[in-house]
Amino acid sequence: MALPTLFVPHGAPTFALKPGAAGASLVKLGQTLERPRAILVISPHWETRDPCVGSAPDFETIYDFAGFPRELYTLTYPAHGDAILAERVATCLQAADYPARIDPQRGLDHGAWVPLRMMYPTADIPVIPLSIKPDAGAAYHYALGQALAPLAAEGFLIIGTGSMTHNLRDYMICAQTNAPTPSYVRKFADWVDTQLVNQDRQSLLDYRQTGPEATRAHPSEDHLMPFFVALGAAGTAAKAERFFAGVDDYVIAMDGYRFEQAVQ
Repeated sequence: MALPTLFVPHGAPTFALKPGAAGASLVKLGQTLERPRAILVISPHWETRDPCVGSAPDFETIYDFAGFPRELYTLTYPAHGDAILAERVATCLQAADYPARIDPQRGLDHGAWVPLRMMYPTADIPVIPLSIKPDAGAAYHYALGQALAPLAAEGFLIIGTGSMTHNLRDYMICAQTNAPTPSYVRKFADWVDTQLVNQDRQSLLDYRQTGPEATRAHPSEDHLMPFFVALGAAGTAAKAERFFAGVDDYVIAMDGYRFEQAVQ
């Protein structure tokens, strides 16, 4: 049976220090899932022109942020890669006409290591990172996920990370004025859940036109694109389960999803 695919929150970098309820949900998820052969992780913080698959034997923990508490820069996630499994991912993408290439050196950015550190703290499962191309849009990333779908039946746990809303300008305003969470944050996140329940993939793919205040929820599209990869990898008849719903840092909807492939 194929493993589920996941969309999990990675939050702000400080999520690693203060995981809260969202972090607890990731810990529980990692404890209850069948142990995967490998973890294919798609982070919004690795952007390339064409798909790039990481194959470093030992991943550097990348601190791709500045101005945070010193303690954050002492955290590590000593994950290791697998060149053969990375090549398998690239082959799947190439079979679907994506010009995928291998990067044997890049480490793991916080979009990958923060949630993985909670889910799999022993770092003893091979990790295969995959880049995104945010300006290509939702349909591109959904199709990218469809190309990866066979891997779920081969023991790969496909995890997209990001957040259901991500507006850093609104975060700064709320943090400086202690304003309440804007109404669009939960409204947009709940709209996504409704479309999933209704199996309305087209509305999701057209979210910038159909979703409530979608361009405010995502002024740039990067943090939602891994959601579409995970959704596409689960198949058109997949069942979606929202395993967590909540808001951190005023404006970051931390909703997490588990997508179960339909039994053939």
